[in-house]
Amino acid sequence: MTDSRQTAFEVLYKIFYDKAYSNIALDSALSKIDNSKAFVSRLVYGVVERKLTLDYLISQHCNKPKPKLLTILRMGVYQLYFMDSVPSSAAINESVKLAKNNGMQFYSSMVNAVLHKIDNNRIDFDSLDDLSLKYSIPQNLIRMWQKAYGNERTETFLPAFNEPAPIFIVPNSALIDIDSLSVALTKENICFERDGDLLKIKSSGDITATNAFKCGLFYIQDKSCYEAVKALGIKKGESVIDVCAAPGGKSFTAAQFTGKNGKILSCDIYEQRVGLIKNSAKRLDLNNIHTLVNNAAEYNSNIEKADKIICDVPCSGFGIIRRKPEIRYKELDTVKELPDIQYSILKTSSEYLNKGGRILYSTCTLNKRENEKVVEKFINENSDFRIVESRTIFPEISGGDGFFYSVIERN
Repeated sequence: MTDSRQTAFEVLYKIFYDKAYSNIALDSALSKIDNSKAFVSRLVYGVVERKLTLDYLISQHCNKPKPKLLTILRMGVYQLYFMDSVPSSAAINESVKLAKNNGMQFYSSMVNAVLHKIDNNRIDFDSLDDLSLKYSIPQNLIRMWQKAYGNERTETFLPAFNEPAPIFIVPNSALIDIDSLSVALTKENICFERDGDLLKIKSSGDITATNAFKCGLFYIQDKSCYEAVKALGIKKGESVIDVCAAPGGKSFTAAQFTGKNGKILSCDIYEQRVGLIKNSAKRLDLNNIHTLVNNAAEYNSNIEKADKIICDVPCSGFGIIRRKPEIRYKELDTVKELPDIQYSILKTSSEYLNKGGRILYSTCTLNKRENEKVVEKFINENSDFRIVESRTIFPEISGGDGFFYSVIERN
């Protein structure tokens, strides 16, 4: 048995049964191994993404397996169906070894039999009408999207949620332009393609390990988020408050537009997260960014009014489930209180805005209750504001994440 599969098994068990966050559990595990990191990442995220599909296949041949056994079977089935580089014999044999080495010697023959049956009786999921099984997304979430956006639109973005999330980087205009950054990355053997103001990274590996990153020549930000901040129309020399700023990408983009004579106040409720913003701003040599530990839902009279405000609120995250795959399994009832919190943050943030200024309300979710409904309530209860632009960005396989933003102007 390879260490990589044992590592993946341990991480998956923590995610499914200890309620660990996938990115935190995986990052911790990867820091302890030297090889096969890409394989472990693919296996862990893949099993979490495809859990509903995998469980359906397992249920055809095995009735309610115990947690450790179910985890091993999920891993085996994922390798059989979704990892072409792994031969069926290896997927099955390594799963049997995994059972033996984790106290399930008694079930090893059962693992062998179940995986052979699944391998010999394959299902073409692309031909299924059941979207939940096809894309491994719960029915209640799919129904919510169908009601909000229609059946046809929903089916166009579902495939993106099971594809690798693209990485976009923004050139740091304080130090370099996009053409010069392209040259620098090429010298480091980084493959990319230009996408408007951004570069989309096509190389595998850790982009933050490059000299270009360490020298502050770029920062990472999803395309959808960048477009939202750009839509705010920040001008040179303006003042901007980013009320929920961590890890800082929106503030860094605002700094690109406002220039060195502008002022960015980046706030977050947690001191540690504010520290992340400070460190990144220092790496990028963005001296016009100032930080503050602050609760966005409570008005702070010490904060000066600003020309533009970025209000990217906490949300359910249903637009970024390809980056955090376990989000898809959230019960909708667990997020029903979010709109009240989001409205409170938007209302408080608006009190910092100068007359004639604009506020950006945004989320990384696809849920009208957290998006359009919050904005509509705010406009209905605050007659001195008007909507300039609202947009829902649906996730694309090679494009940005699912996102919503609304630019609101104070009359």
